[in-house]
Amino acid sequence: MSNPQRKTNERADGGGRAVHDIGGLDLGPVDRHEHDLKLWEKRTDAMLMLLTGPKKGAFKIDALRRTIEDYSQQDYDSIGYYDKWIKAIRNLVVEQEILTQEEVERRMAELAKTHAKAGRKVSKQKVSW
Repeated sequence: MSNPQRKTNERADGGGRAVHDIGGLDLGPVDRHEHDLKLWEKRTDAMLMLLTGPKKGAFKIDALRRTIEDYSQQDYDSIGYYDKWIKAIRNLVVEQEILTQEEVERRMAELAKTHAKAGRKVSKQKVSW
């Protein structure tokens, strides 16, 4: 059964492929070096495990994949692996009516202000919904 809200975006350079279907395309070298995860990446992974837990998960891991697969080509190509996850988590907590978009944006503004006040670098970049 198809979902009328599902919007599979095609790659401009992929001959009809979906945005996320990049296997075999020449998109440059892949960095295969191992690296330690940053704290925010570990926290993103932990949030995902909590939100998709076996008992009362807020959503299924398939929903995360669906959300990432629906990104625009610009978003898909320009953000990193865990950035894709955290954006999908944010979008899914709104989609599943756990929080409203306004609640998420208000909390993010509060956190940015707190971090800036503490002298931490705060990105001014807006992440599309």
